[in-house]
Amino acid sequence: MSEYEANNDLRSAYAGKARFSVERSNTVWKLVCFGDWTITGITEVDRALRAIMAEAYPAINIETSQVSGFDTAGAWLIERFRRHAEKQGREFTHQDGGAKHTELVEVLHPDQNRIQAVEPIEPAVSVGFVESFGRGVVTLWNDLLSGFFLIGSAIRGPQMKAGSRNGIRFMSIIHQMDHMGLRAVPVIAVMSFLIGAIIAQQGAYQLKYYGEELLTVNMVGILHFREIGVLLTAIMVAGRTGSAITAEIGTMKMREEIDALEVIGLNPVGVLIFPRLIALIIVLPILTLLSDLAGMLGAITISNFYIGISPPQFLEALQQNVPPQHMISGLIKAPFMALIIGLAASVEGLKVGGSSEDLGRRTTAAVVRSIFAVIVVDGLFAMFYAAIGY
Repeated sequence: MSEYEANNDLRSAYAGKARFSVERSNTVWKLVCFGDWTITGITEVDRALRAIMAEAYPAINIETSQVSGFDTAGAWLIERFRRHAEKQGREFTHQDGGAKHTELVEVLHPDQNRIQAVEPIEPAVSVGFVESFGRGVVTLWNDLLSGFFLIGSAIRGPQMKAGSRNGIRFMSIIHQMDHMGLRAVPVIAVMSFLIGAIIAQQGAYQLKYYGEELLTVNMVGILHFREIGVLLTAIMVAGRTGSAITAEIGTMKMREEIDALEVIGLNPVGVLIFPRLIALIIVLPILTLLSDLAGMLGAITISNFYIGISPPQFLEALQQNVPPQHMISGLIKAPFMALIIGLAASVEGLKVGGSSEDLGRRTTAAVVRSIFAVIVVDGLFAMFYAAIGY
């Protein structure tokens, strides 16, 4: 028996550390391990083991019965030798008088009899659809609950401070009205003017074959007052203002400004969301009325140049054939749509995580959900008006 050393100069370095001896034969090499095989003393023995692995051994047997200390680092040296022997097609055995060392080595050994690769099962298309639908329903329900919570918190927040000077911040509401309403006037006016002109032109083009060009006034008035004016205005506000609300609240959440408001004893919903909801509920009917007026102006312009209906004739026909209830029916929808846009934007803003990517995703989701909800509400109002004959 001779102690194996990668270099004779390292003999003294093994004193008190991990070491091993090698018994060579033509059929098997036996490594008997001694010392403390832990992370603090295996540097040199690691080099010696690598040198053994580089030789052409017939088979290998490692015995660790006489090892005084043994941890995962020492066990990994044994396991690495096992994997090398299996890769070279040589027999490997590990012996130990106790079960503790053997179990630690076995933990690092991938036992093919215990661990079997499981092929992933692709779900059927129908299962994937049902899962996606279920997740969508749960998300929608949670968003509805969050919306109701925001309504209650927005109303309760200012009431809690009604006796103080900081109850309802009117300046904040006016500031939001300026951003949401006054600055949106140009785009709403231009859009409605063009939509009204296009509807009048298309209507006149179709009706002139029947000699009823004057009915263009009725069609434009009823269609724009009841549906087009409020719907397009709400969609424009959802894209312009809803995205801004989500981005503002989401940025505050990312910077932990909302947590700071709670720390100083303020209700974040009452401070941030309540003014925006009130401002939206106020400005959307006003913008809808402006949209109606701009749409009629566009229809008057096209009717005058395209089918020869003068502005006085147009206004007289509009007054006689389109009663005010059509305009009122559109204005009634506006506050409900404003509330939906504000709640959808606020809910998505409060769900923003800590990344700018999540902020962009939530902003997009807020706009899409707001527009979808606005169209659904418009359809529900249309069925309600038809049921009551309004």
